[in-house]
Amino acid sequence: MLNNIGLPGLLLIAVVVLVLFGRGKVSSLMGEVGKGITAFKKGVNDGAAESEAARDVTPPAEKDKV
Repeated sequence: MLNNIGLPGLLLIAVVVLVLFGRGKVSSLMGEVGKGITAFKKGVNDGAAESEAARDVTPPAEKDKV
């Protein structure tokens, strides 16, 4: 179903959304979406750093001996 939506269809949808909600509401919504994406990326990076730190459980004194 979504494979048949082309550029004219997307433009029509954008115009309808803009008319229904107004420019201010749409721009604030896009700002919130951007903040959400940024928070998600930060969470993924923090999780990756925590998992990397959790993998390395060898005490520092034994690392020097190896």
